[in-house]
Amino acid sequence: MDTLIAPEGLANVVVADTEIGDVRGDEGFYHYREHSAIDLARTRTFEEVWYLFVHGTLPTRDELSRFRSATAPLAALPDELTGLLRTVALLGDERDALAGLRTVLSAAGPAVHAAPLWDSDPESIRQESMRVAALTPTILAALHRIRIGEEPIAPDPDLSVAANWLHQVTGRRPEPVHSRAIEQYLIATVDHGFNASTFTARVIASTGADVHAAVCGALGAFSGPLHGGAPDRALDALDEIARHGDTAAWARDQVSAHRRIMGFGHAVYRTVDPRSELLRSIAVELGGPTVEQAVDVEREVVEVLREAHPDQPRYANVEFYAGVVMDACGVPRSMFTPTFAVSRVVGWCANIAEQARSRKIIRPRARYVGPPPR
Repeated sequence: MDTLIAPEGLANVVVADTEIGDVRGDEGFYHYREHSAIDLARTRTFEEVWYLFVHGTLPTRDELSRFRSATAPLAALPDELTGLLRTVALLGDERDALAGLRTVLSAAGPAVHAAPLWDSDPESIRQESMRVAALTPTILAALHRIRIGEEPIAPDPDLSVAANWLHQVTGRRPEPVHSRAIEQYLIATVDHGFNASTFTARVIASTGADVHAAVCGALGAFSGPLHGGAPDRALDALDEIARHGDTAAWARDQVSAHRRIMGFGHAVYRTVDPRSELLRSIAVELGGPTVEQAVDVEREVVEVLREAHPDQPRYANVEFYAGVVMDACGVPRSMFTPTFAVSRVVGWCANIAEQARSRKIIRPRARYVGPPPR
């Protein structure tokens, strides 16, 4: 049998069929099912898009009402996990939220008697996926509150997912404009093709493990600075530029030193990242000195990168303006990546459920290049 050698990083290698969505990097476009993701972010609520990922269609008014009624109680933390959550919250520091989530979410599996995917029917998988997605923001917000010496805030069934998130993290009832800005960000980041975390979730799902195991694996991949861990680093770069005082000179220094400028460039897009365009418009509406600085920095950095890589232009990606928008809405910098996880877990769960329909394990090969065996 001939062995196919895949390109580094499996770039452009198709490994599965999916009905969930697609990213057209050359066109600067991506979609969920048959709907433009950006159009959904502009016109729909997060709950409507969550329903789309669970059921495959956008809901009617009655369907949405029933969906909200079904998911609201799933956000409550099981009593068995309260002690563990407080223990985990006191480990590490503010930037370890995803590690804490992995620990508590993993323990939630046996606490709710989650069954392996291999032994579950589609409806059971759907219910467990909804539970994991509903529970994720509750755990993350509670870990944050305990770490800063405050009591966790229980989810309010009368608030939307986005408004609940801001309330549980900040302790304040959010302004509608801030809730909507976060909601649009959440919608725009639910899914984005077979990125590293999504692929990880599907590999684990292909083994027949339960939903919690697959999501925890995805969280591990997501925590890396080249993936979900980038929004706070992009805002760190804005701080560094402000201290430097000259954006173009700072950017040229980074290029000369072969250091990656966080918030710019993308593995798939060869044109402007549509998520960045959406978030820029949201940031401009919110206003503020950080937003003004970000717009100026984006323009100058893109120009420097164009000079350095004329054949491979690099534009601002979703992480650049994500941090700006979240900062303007009062989200602490340590909770930028966790906010990203609140939305992406819905996409992971949809991919896990889709992968569970196959009964074949994902098992590629590696090419051995070490010393010959004796």
